[in-house]
Amino acid sequence: MKFLRVLCVLAVALCLTASVYAETQSVKVSGDLTMRSLFRNQYDYQSSPPEPDQPRTGLDSSWQSWLMSVAEIEIDADLTDNVQTVIRLVNQRDWNVWAKSDSATTGGFPNGRAAYTENDDEFDVMVDLAYVTLKDFIYSPLTVTIGRQDLWFGKGFIVGANLQNPGNGWNGSTGGNLTAPEYTAVWSFDAVKAVLDYDPWTITGVYSKIYEDAVQARDDVDLYGLNVGYKFDSYMAEAEAYWFWKADRGLDAYRNISRNTNDVHTFGLRGSFDPVDVVTVNLEGAYQGGEYVANRLQTTSRVRSAWALDVGTELRYFAEKYSWKPKFGAEFIYYSGNKPEDNTASDPGGQGTYTGWDPVYRGKFDSAIREFVGRFYYTGRYPANNDNFYSADDASYRNQFQMIFLGSLQPMDSLTLKANYNLFWNQCAYTIANDDKSLGFIGQEIDLTANWDYTEDVSFGLLCGWFVPGDVYYENMNKVTTDIVGTVKVSF
Repeated sequence: MKFLRVLCVLAVALCLTASVYAETQSVKVSGDLTMRSLFRNQYDYQSSPPEPDQPRTGLDSSWQSWLMSVAEIEIDADLTDNVQTVIRLVNQRDWNVWAKSDSATTGGFPNGRAAYTENDDEFDVMVDLAYVTLKDFIYSPLTVTIGRQDLWFGKGFIVGANLQNPGNGWNGSTGGNLTAPEYTAVWSFDAVKAVLDYDPWTITGVYSKIYEDAVQARDDVDLYGLNVGYKFDSYMAEAEAYWFWKADRGLDAYRNISRNTNDVHTFGLRGSFDPVDVVTVNLEGAYQGGEYVANRLQTTSRVRSAWALDVGTELRYFAEKYSWKPKFGAEFIYYSGNKPEDNTASDPGGQGTYTGWDPVYRGKFDSAIREFVGRFYYTGRYPANNDNFYSADDASYRNQFQMIFLGSLQPMDSLTLKANYNLFWNQCAYTIANDDKSLGFIGQEIDLTANWDYTEDVSFGLLCGWFVPGDVYYENMNKVTTDIVGTVKVSF
């Protein structure tokens, strides 16, 4: 009888397994390996490294060199009709980095490394993507995606990357094992997204949980959004209108002050079209309202009123006439700033309307160096301040005019060369200096990149970037920054 029961159990298990297997129509496994070597110099614009008792500024002034890698595995499964799942696992790390210990007797080896400890997290595997997509949910035009997913709207000017806290060892880090966190592969959001496809109209609603501390605490950060897009029949034209609400309660309340509301409501319009076949013009403008709280010492919130603009064009006329396929473009970007007299060191809460732009979750980055000042790095002249997220007076995402000139060539089918030249100015003097010297030309940056497709699966890349500080950097803190990155990428 026992043998018979075992046979019956096995038969039932086989039947269940067969039925479950039959529901999986196809499974695709893909991934990539990316290895980088990095060489950097003067990332804080100082002529020499800070003294041991002085705060560090991201990377030291002297030459730094290291290697890093990112490994990704993705599994895509088509289940029953109109049901798809995606899981992507990521390991990203600097190669074998050891950290200085507080005690010289901590850990170590007899070869002189007694004052250092190994990074125990470098082989951690993170879940980058884990979501299910339900097509024709309830009725045919509706698609719902639930779980950890990438969110990208338009050109990523407002929402594209969840990089609010991805630095080295910071809480909530997605790039904590990387000395260069801008190269993190984890840009994803924990979100629910619903898309109504009424071609040529598309309506998208999204909710994302950005930050959750204690469940019972009122200190969350959430993102809500609505995007309405339309595609025209001519001129390759498209347009969209959007509203995103970053409901930020993440700032700690202080003493008896319960006001920690730091909401950002972003309203915007974006469009692009080809007036002729070889020219594309794009335009995006956005306004921010809501409330602003700089830090936990501020007793009352301030009203927000900020603006941003992105205008660009691409010319492909010569690409159709010459074998090297040259392309050219230009772009202008503006982020509003806050007046120094409205936010001083003696009154960090400031007064009046706050007019500084909030980057929300921008995923669009147009330069290799300057874009990440105030987000991942800060300079010797303008160190980190007490903003409620990692920031600095000269942060690249507010109080800035940016002009970009772009070009690309293809000397052969497998080789692409690109260059961009960036110019930066500020609108208001930087608060920490609060003098005429801190108003004017921020600097210029040249980025050169080459990408060689060795095979369909393997590519090699080289980036050389230089940022030359302008008039707002002085007092021996205006040295040229260099960034050289070599890349090998294998996709499968």
